[in-house]
Amino acid sequence: VQLQASGGGVVQAGGSLRLSCAASGRTLSSYTMGWFRWAPGMNREFVAAITWSADRILYADSVKGRFTISRDSAKNTVYLQMNGLRPEDTAVYYCAAGTVFGAAMTPTYWGQGTQVTVSS
Repeated sequence: VQLQASGGGVVQAGGSLRLSCAASGRTLSSYTMGWFRWAPGMNREFVAAITWSADRILYADSVKGRFTISRDSAKNTVYLQMNGLRPEDTAVYYCAAGTVFGAAMTPTYWGQGTQVTVSS
């Protein structure tokens, strides 16, 4: 499975960004897709995940009500719409494919990161 993330950038607090993750490879429907983020000096943090059938959608408490994950099966693409961005959302965001684990996911494959910077 190959994952290509895009859509990061610099935005002011309160602004919005949409990240995209284009997936390719066989048996994509076997995987849950999601996003993690990694800020300097912090642990990697789960952000959101969606099963390929969209029957389960998971969010970290820190982004609930602000971020929305969705997928377009025809395009093999997963999106992360981020609204109400805060400076603490600043991080490198990574797309991942894996499996649901509890209220998060265990990643098996990673895409490259995309930087999101939120200025105050």
